[in-house]
Formats: sequence, structure tokens, C-alpha cells
Amino acid sequence: MIIVTGGAGFIGSNIVKALNDRGRKDILIVDNLGKTEKYKNLIGLKFMDYVQREDFLRFVADDELDANEIEVIFHDGACSDTMEYDVNYMIKTNYEYSKELFHYCADNEIEFIYASSASTYGDGENGFREIETCESALNPYAFSKLLFDRYVRQNLYEVESKVIGLRYFNVFGPQEFHKGRMASIALQMYNQIKKSGVIKLFKGTDGYADGEQRRDFIYVKDVAKVNLWCFENEIANGVYNCGTGNATTFNAVAQAVISALGKGEIEYIDFPKELEGKYQSFTQADTRKILNAGYDGGFTDINDAVQEYCKFLNEGGYY
Repeated sequence: MIIVTGGAGFIGSNIVKALNDRGRKDILIVDNLGKTEKYKNLIGLKFMDYVQREDFLRFVADDELDANEIEVIFHDGACSDTMEYDVNYMIKTNYEYSKELFHYCADNEIEFIYASSASTYGDGENGFREIETCESALNPYAFSKLLFDRYVRQNLYEVESKVIGLRYFNVFGPQEFHKGRMASIALQMYNQIKKSGVIKLFKGTDGYADGEQRRDFIYVKDVAKVNLWCFENEIANGVYNCGTGNATTFNAVAQAVISALGKGEIEYIDFPKELEGKYQSFTQADTRKILNAGYDGGFTDINDAVQEYCKFLNEGGYY
């Protein structure tokens, strides 16, 4: 059996889809559907059961699961809202919950592959390598992810099973409608063109010209592919970057969306004051560690990925 926390969410549901494509249906999905439309992400997927987030943690605490049947837990459940400033909530949801699953997997020798984040590099001024001298946090979300990465590092010496943290960079692609303001820039651009024909990008900031801020945009299907590669192959325990290693400007992504839809133009707007000092104007994964570990699956070209994603959105946007 395979367990995917956050399995109804953006990345989690894509991991489930990738598992389905490999013929796996013995999947337990853990999530908190609440009042969102995340349930739509599950309609096209195949899995054996669904459990609420709080109930699953109780099952773990009370040892109600047959640990011998669990091959791996893909832990992608979290509060991913970078504008959420309730630190106590972030710690409880992203840190304490993750610790419980980490120890459960360690105690029962279950593989544990969890979602970290490139936000743990702060403004990136010290680079994007998986080492402490590069790490920082610009908001509570990033802090919660960094805190757990450091906790894992401190406790790896006592773990015999596989434990892999993947620092996701700027992920975009199918199944992210429910994310609202936290949706990828690609989806926001798509929606803006559909609504008004105009993509709005930030004016120059942090020394960058209008729309020339750069991010390492990675297609969600590639993120799922990296997760499954880590599951299916021998790899040393630790934290690894999950990005393409290439930084692309917002202007370039906008042009890719415009090309895919055959219409649209760009307008530049003032940089929001509330984001000053809390915004990553540049991200670019240092991919040497994951590549040296043997990953050879490659990454989808940004233009090809945007073209495919826009076609997917035009056809309904769900699996």
C-alpha cells in the first residue's frame, strides 16, 4: 500500500496520477477537503480509500494501521499559503504533523518522501544548494518547512529506512484550480488572458527590469516523476532540490502563454508594498545533488510544458 498525504491537492494528486499510470491503485489518500473544490482533483484518479487528515494522525498515534503493508508515505500535505502569518498554525500543520509521520515511518522502517520547499533559501543571496549556509526564511511557511528539514537532518542518524525531502521550486501544471491566490503564475496568466486579454506583471524590483524577475519553473508532472524516481531507486537519505536548474523570466512565461492561446498582451503594475522583503525575485535550483544521485529523467522544456498545460486547461483542467 502507498499513502499520499495531500493526495487531493495539487502535487499530491499528480503523484497519485503518476502511480496510476504505473498500474498502482492500492493508494490511501489523506487530505482535508474542507469547503474547497479539491474533491474534483480526485474524480479522475484511482485509489482504494480516502481518510481525513486529523483521523489519519489518530490512526498513526494509536497504531491502527498495519505498518507492514505500507511501502512508502509521500507526505505532500501542508498549508502552502505563503501569505498565512499565523505562525502557530503553520508550526502545528506543517511541522508537528510532519514530525509525527517521520517518527512513525522511522519506527516501522517505511520509506518517507516529503515535500520541502525552495522558500527555505530566503532571497537566495547565498545560493540554492542543500546546505545550511544557503538557508533562510522570508515568511512563516518557509520557516515551517526549514524547521522540519533541520529536524530531519538532526535525527537521520537513527533512521534505517529511506527518508527524502524534496525542495520544490516554482511548480505549475494540472490540478491547481483550488489554490486561488497561491496558484502558479502560469495559471494566473491563463485566467487573466481569458478574462481581459491582459497579463499583469510586476514592474522592475530588486534590480530587475519590468517582468524580468526569474524563477525556476518546474512542470508538476516532472515533480511527480522525481518523487517516483526517489521511491523506485536507491538514494542516500537527505534533502534534495527539485527544480530544473534553469531560471526563466516572467516575461518569457507570459509570452509562452500568449503563444499557446494565440492572444494576449502584457501590462506592468507597481510592485506591492506588502511583498517588499518577502518576495523571491530569483530562484534557480542547484541540481548537482539529485543528478549525482542518479536522476536522469530530465525536465520538460518550459514552452512545451506551458503549451500542454494550456491545452489541458482548455479541455477542462482535471484528470
